[in-house]
Amino acid sequence: MLQVISPLKGFAIEATDGQIGKVVDFLFDDASWKVRWLVVECGTWLKGRKVLIHPQAVSYSTFEDEQFDVKLTKAQVEGSPSWLEHQPFSQQTQNRLFDHYDWSPDWDGAYLGRMTGATASPMMAPPYLGVQLNSERRAEIADDQEGDPHLRSVVEVIGYHVHALDGDIGHVENFMLESQDWSLQYFVVDTSNWWLGKRVLIATQAVKAVEWSDRHIRLDVSREQVKTSPVWDPIIAFNELERTHLHRHYGWAGSRT
Repeated sequence: MLQVISPLKGFAIEATDGQIGKVVDFLFDDASWKVRWLVVECGTWLKGRKVLIHPQAVSYSTFEDEQFDVKLTKAQVEGSPSWLEHQPFSQQTQNRLFDHYDWSPDWDGAYLGRMTGATASPMMAPPYLGVQLNSERRAEIADDQEGDPHLRSVVEVIGYHVHALDGDIGHVENFMLESQDWSLQYFVVDTSNWWLGKRVLIATQAVKAVEWSDRHIRLDVSREQVKTSPVWDPIIAFNELERTHLHRHYGWAGSRT
């Protein structure tokens, strides 16, 4: 089931013995477009500390209560390897997290647990959550041998300029997340002043290149294709029929990616 990702920010993380904190960002792999980590602000419990939770720990989620249940204890989280967001997120750090929690590094998002209430949600403006990296910092991370240059922040990418083959079309306003496997299936693109601010969905498979340092996404579609594509309404559920229609319009493979 597809879900706009911004309403998930702020969800509480509930361990088996109490609340851990709240989700403030999602880190995804820019090759697979799959969410790999939930960034959790621990609040007053572990003051000033952020921890990373892998999606495979999520056992249940409910939109009514704005909560993710995880198969972890508070003691496990408190004793987890430290992660500092201003430092490169190395493979060594990832391995320590996998070992600490006994998670599988080969997990491919086959199951999210049970998600309820995932109907079409009104758009929520994505707030600044304090985890954005400037271009110089991204360059430092990419140059670091231990850093993972493919790990990106959802919060950072929101706002990126989007370019078709023949010109600008707008900016990334949000993502559509497939709740079954944690994949980012579509960008929600606000066409701004070009097309009266209409919103359209662009599949991540249409990405031709991303200029991370300049915050630009380049697509393998034309402006005319975008202008004649179905307009996305956040109030109306995006169902399989609409997905098929959208993919047929652009010539994308299948009704699912």
